[in-house]
Amino acid sequence: MVNRDTVPLTDQQRLVRDSIRDICSDFDREYWREKDEAGEYPHEFVDELAAHGWLGVLLPMEYDGAGMGTEEVVVIMEEIAASGGGFSAAQAVHGAIYNSVPLVTYGSEEMKADLLPKVARGEKSIQAFGLTEPNAGSDSTSIETSATHEGDEYVIDGQKIWISRVDASDYLVLVARTTPKSEVEKHTLGITMFLIDLEDAYDQGALEISQIDKTASGAVHSYELFFEGLRVPETAVIGEVGNGFYQMLDGLNEERLAIAAECIGLGEVAVETGVAYANDREVFGRAIGSNQAIQHPLAEAHARVQAAKGMVYNAASQVEESSRQEIGALANMAKFLAADAAFAAADAAVQTHGGFGVAREYDVERYLREARLTRLVPITQELALNYIGERVLDLPRSY
Repeated sequence: MVNRDTVPLTDQQRLVRDSIRDICSDFDREYWREKDEAGEYPHEFVDELAAHGWLGVLLPMEYDGAGMGTEEVVVIMEEIAASGGGFSAAQAVHGAIYNSVPLVTYGSEEMKADLLPKVARGEKSIQAFGLTEPNAGSDSTSIETSATHEGDEYVIDGQKIWISRVDASDYLVLVARTTPKSEVEKHTLGITMFLIDLEDAYDQGALEISQIDKTASGAVHSYELFFEGLRVPETAVIGEVGNGFYQMLDGLNEERLAIAAECIGLGEVAVETGVAYANDREVFGRAIGSNQAIQHPLAEAHARVQAAKGMVYNAASQVEESSRQEIGALANMAKFLAADAAFAAADAAVQTHGGFGVAREYDVERYLREARLTRLVPITQELALNYIGERVLDLPRSY
C-alpha cells in the first residue's frame, strides 16, 4: 500500500476518514468495474452512505444533517475515489451532497422543513442540477430555458444537456430565465432557480429525458432534458426571482474544492495500482518496478498528486475565514493542479501495465478515462487558468 495520509487532519477529519474507509471497504474494485461495464448506478453504495447520514454532511443539524463543512467533504470525496471507485464513485454522491445546499441558504422555511430532513435521512434525493444547455455551456448566462409567470405558477419550456443522475433523483434544481437576456440591464440578472419534483414533471407529460452515450463514468448517467409546458407553483422558486445566477455562485468555490479532492483520490488509486503491478510483474527475471523507466513516472505522479493534495486541504481549511475571492483563487488553482496530477497518474499507471493497461480487469484504463474527464468538468482547465490569470495575476480579461 502506498501511504497517502500525507496531510495533517483535525480530529473530526480523522473520524470522517475512518468511517468512510470502513464503508468503502465493503465495495471492492470488482464492484466498481462491474458497475462501469454494465452502466449501472451504484445504488447499494449510495444507500449505505445515506444510511450512515453522509448525504446530509453539509445540512444543518436542525434539519437532521451533520452540520459539517468543506474540510470534512474533501476527506469524504478523496476517500471514496481512492477506495477503488475512482471519480465515478465520488460523482455518484456528489450531487446528493451539494445540490441541497442552495435550499439551506435560499429556500423558504416551508421548503427546508419539509424536504431537508428527508434528504439528510436518505429518504429523498436532490441528485440533479439543471444548468447546461446545448448553446450555453461555460457561458451560463446565455441559457434560454424560460420560466414564464402565469397566475400563481411558472410555465417552463426549454432544453438542458449533460445533466447527471436524473435517473437516481427525486428532485432537480433547475436554472431558468424568468427574464430574457435581451431584456435585462446586466446579463447575470433575470435568472431564477427552481426546485422541480421530477415525478410530477413526468406525470404532467412535460419532461422527456434522453440518456447520452459516453465513454467515461459509465455508472453515472448523463441526460438531455426537454421541458414543454411544465407547470410549477410559485413555491418552487428557490430564493429571489431574477437573482439565481448569484445564488448559484454561492458555494461554487467550496464545491470546486470537493471536485479537486475527487481528482486527488483518483490519482492516488491510480498510483497505488501502478505500484502494485510494478512490484508483481517480472520481466527478464526481475520486477519491472526496478527499472527507472517505470519508477520515475510513478514517483513523479505520486509527488504531483500529493503536492496538489496539500493545496486542496490547505484551501479547505481557509474557507470559513477567507473572502470569496481568496478562496476562488485557491479553489481554481487546486482544481487545475489536481486534475492534471490525476491524469498524469492514470497515464503512468496504464503505461506501467503495458498491454494490460487497456484490459478492463486491471482498472487503470477506467481511471484514465475518468482522469481525462476531470480536465473538462465542472470547469475546463482553460477556464480555471483564465480565472487565475485575471483574478490572481491581474491580467486583462481574455474573453
